[in-house]
Amino acid sequence: MRRYGKNPDEDDVRVRPNRKGNRPRTNIRPKHEDAAEGFVLTVDRGRLTCLVEDRIVMAMKARELGRKGVVVGDRVAVVGDLSGAKDTLARIVRVEERSSVLRRTADDDDPFERVVVANADQLAIVTALADPEPRPRLIDRCLVAAFDAGLEPLLVLTKSDLASPDKLLESYGSLGVHHVVTSREELADGGAADRVRERLEGRVTAFVGHSGVGKTTLVNALVPDRQRATGRVNAVTGRGRHTTTSALALPLPGGSGWVIDTPGVRSFGLNHIDPSRVIHAFPDLEPGTEGCPRACSHDEPDCALDAWVTDGHADPQRLYSLRRLLSTRERREGD
Repeated sequence: MRRYGKNPDEDDVRVRPNRKGNRPRTNIRPKHEDAAEGFVLTVDRGRLTCLVEDRIVMAMKARELGRKGVVVGDRVAVVGDLSGAKDTLARIVRVEERSSVLRRTADDDDPFERVVVANADQLAIVTALADPEPRPRLIDRCLVAAFDAGLEPLLVLTKSDLASPDKLLESYGSLGVHHVVTSREELADGGAADRVRERLEGRVTAFVGHSGVGKTTLVNALVPDRQRATGRVNAVTGRGRHTTTSALALPLPGGSGWVIDTPGVRSFGLNHIDPSRVIHAFPDLEPGTEGCPRACSHDEPDCALDAWVTDGHADPQRLYSLRRLLSTRERREGD
C-alpha cells in the first residue's frame, strides 16, 4: 500500500470519482422558507399526523433532522404535499423552538429521558379516589415534573362517589394546586366536564395518570366527537388496563384550547430533575436559597431554608411540602 507524506504532490493524490454523478457534495441545506406551519397531533411508528391550517396531513421526519425527535405538541415546518388527500405524505423539515417540555424517565436509575409532550401550558394529573386506590407518590412525582417543566399543575380527582376527596386534598393544600373533583354520575350528565373545561380554556393541557383512573373517559366527555377506547380495572391486581397506546392532541369544542391524552403510566422516573429548577415553583422559598451551599439538595443540615422559615419569611408547611416532593425521586411509586 502506498503511503503519502504530510505534503504530497497533487499528482500523487488519488481522487475517487463520484459514482452518483458529477454533482459535487455540499453541506448547505435548503432553508425551506416556504414551509407551512404544522401542529403535531399524534405519532405512530414514524408517521406523524399534523394539523396544517384546517387540514389533517400525514408526514414523516426529514433525514436532515437527524436524531432530533418530534413529539405531540410540537410546532413544525412542513413541506411537500399538504393537501391532506389519501395516500399523500409530507415532510417535517424543522421543529420550532419549544416553550415547554414535559419529560420523564422509566425509573430513577434510567439515564434516558423520554419527552411526553411539548409546548403544553398545564399538566392535569388525573387520579381516582377509589377503584383503583390513589397513589400519592405518583401524584408527587407528576407535580415535580410539572414544576420542573414550568407547567401549571391541575389535580383532577375522579370517582368521588366511591370515596371522599378531603384527606387527599388536605395533603396538597399548602401547595396551592388547583383541583377539580368529579364523580361518575357528573361525567355522564356533563356537569363534571363543564367544570374541568373551565380550567382548560385557552390552554394546551396534557393529561397524565395511571391506567384505570378514568382519564380517557374524562377526555371523551370533554371532546365528545372524538371517542377513544376505555378499559376496566382488574379486580385482582387493582390496576387498569392500558387502552390508550399513544398520545393524541384533541381540540376543545369551539377551538378554545387543546387536550393531550397520554397513555396511562405505572411509573414516572425523575432521574432528569434538577432541584434548582423545582424551587422556582415556590416563590416564597426561593429567595431563602441564596445562603444554601453549592448544589444543595434543600434537605440537608446546611440548607439555608430552615433559617429562612424560622425567621418567619415562609410557612413551615410549604418547606415540608417542597422537601416531600423532592424526596420522591428517592422512593418507588408503590411505597
